[in-house]
Amino acid sequence: MSSINGRRSYKVRVWRQARAAMDGRLVDYAVDAIEPDMSFLEMIDQLNEKLLKQGEESIAIESDCREGICGTCGVVIDGRAHGPLVNVTTCTLRMREFPDGATITVEPFRANAFPVVKDLVVDRSALDRIQERGGYVSVNAGSAPEANSLPVPKDLAEEAMDSAACIQCGACVAACPNASASLFVSARIRHFALLPQGEAERARRAVAMVDQMDAEGFGDCSNHGECEAACPKAISIENIAKMRREYMRAVI
Repeated sequence: MSSINGRRSYKVRVWRQARAAMDGRLVDYAVDAIEPDMSFLEMIDQLNEKLLKQGEESIAIESDCREGICGTCGVVIDGRAHGPLVNVTTCTLRMREFPDGATITVEPFRANAFPVVKDLVVDRSALDRIQERGGYVSVNAGSAPEANSLPVPKDLAEEAMDSAACIQCGACVAACPNASASLFVSARIRHFALLPQGEAERARRAVAMVDQMDAEGFGDCSNHGECEAACPKAISIENIAKMRREYMRAVI
């Protein structure tokens, strides 16, 4: 295929599955007149408009912010969670990253803990339940405390913020050969463990969140490192080692 006026054409192979209880399959579609600066989701939107005009059902895909903030757009593109670039979400991926005439395969995040709802939409509520088990942090009620009453060293504050950058998209689970959620869980545990507000519940939180992760059916971490490579926010795999120390500190 050749581009026309700078626009491109692609063959898009999309996972179609009407509902969780049904089998799914990859279906081929052709899309034309794609601007290189279009986002990946805009390309899917254009394809959906074409399908609706043809009387076909549109492709179900999740999205919200379309600014790389929430991560709900996450799908596997050509075998990689969120696509071929590092540190980007699906919605911020641009079509200029794919050569004209390319075949692009789009699938949902696959994990036993992420059952397919429809097409590219999966149920990621298991991550919410893990987060909920983390519970609360102790704070003083009443008037606002003095700003310097709980001093936090700069290096710890920066490390906590690095962990807090996790957007709970689940790309780490999709990329891991074991479908482990350890990167997500460790980022949450480490974030609160570093701050004085999270100290009171530190031990209980680590045990509760790790136990809930196991109960949800996620696999264990075996240090492949794909989670860190796929994470759109570059969350460090060092968090996992620190999570294990937090867990052992709590139970021994």
